[in-house]
Amino acid sequence: MAHFLVIGAGIGGLTTAHALLRLGHSVRVYEAAPELREVGAGLVLGANAMRALQQLGLHEAVLPLGSPVTRLDLRTQHGQMLQSADTTPFTTRLGFPNLGIHRAALQQVLVRLLPPGILQLGCPFEGAETTEAGVVAHFTNGHTVRADALIGADGLRSSVRRQLLPGSEPRYAGYTCWRAVVDARQLALPAGESCEVWGERGRRFGYVPVGGGQVYWFACLNSHEPQNPQFRAYRTADLQRAFAGFHAPVPELLALTHDEHLLWNDILDLKPLPRFAFGCILLLGDAAHATTPNLGQGAGMAVEDAAVLAQCLTESADIPAAFRRFEQRRLRRTTRIITTSRQLGRVGQLESPLLTKLRNTVMQLLPPAVSRSQMAWLYDEL
Repeated sequence: MAHFLVIGAGIGGLTTAHALLRLGHSVRVYEAAPELREVGAGLVLGANAMRALQQLGLHEAVLPLGSPVTRLDLRTQHGQMLQSADTTPFTTRLGFPNLGIHRAALQQVLVRLLPPGILQLGCPFEGAETTEAGVVAHFTNGHTVRADALIGADGLRSSVRRQLLPGSEPRYAGYTCWRAVVDARQLALPAGESCEVWGERGRRFGYVPVGGGQVYWFACLNSHEPQNPQFRAYRTADLQRAFAGFHAPVPELLALTHDEHLLWNDILDLKPLPRFAFGCILLLGDAAHATTPNLGQGAGMAVEDAAVLAQCLTESADIPAAFRRFEQRRLRRTTRIITTSRQLGRVGQLESPLLTKLRNTVMQLLPPAVSRSQMAWLYDEL
């Protein structure tokens, strides 16, 4: 069995650690942060990701922590339905639900289920070099660690990726986003309902149940510049003004939100990379294929990565060969996710009144088969 170093203790790094341990390999996960705080908002693990968690032996632990999402609605800011999709035919056939879950809850259970001593905190990655025997990793605290292979799962701003592909910097999508998770039990929202609201003038709002009566919401506004100081100063009252006139439960969710709940980030992704495998070093998760959140597949792609990597390592004991096989299996799917999600974001953030009206008309006229086709390639392929 081999010894692996995993850089980054996000969703991708932690699920990969579980996958490797399940195969009998030894693993150490190195995380730059001195502690794992309860940060982040909500996310959706699609049926494809839940199936991957089952393959990794994690499904039963994760499922109770979230809320199944059975309906995906798309509406105008006045409440007019543009599209509605019942996901149960797909999830029933696959045997796994779409699950809304708080990111912190997912990360916590993945950490809790690791054996003691696997996770090493406060270890920022500095660089790595390959040798005939494998890889040598260097950390800013002066530690040097040798292993058979190294996996860069250190996110959008990956230090591992920057060493391997120096020009691969995040790109701005043209809009910015606020997120929060609130206790929405008093609103008695329909069970399993997720909704996205495409408003006028580049305004977009969405919400997803994430378990325990909590609802994750996000609000997007266009910004011609990243890190816009005007938006940096936004608080809940500013969002209430920006989304005034949106149909229920948008005002109600904002009214439940305290300023300290707000998280603000520009929307970024990575231009699709030409490769993930570099001998005995591999990129996965957001370090390899960070995407805008419009398809709800960011975390799901990281979980899929871990499951596919386990399959590739099972098929080949030669680690560089297994890494190349992983690259072959993942490049096409993740590239399609990145490209489609970025295009969908542009459509959702339209500002022109004429184009917005045209968009809404087209969305209403799309036959249900189009939605079914999109769900098929999102959920079925792995």
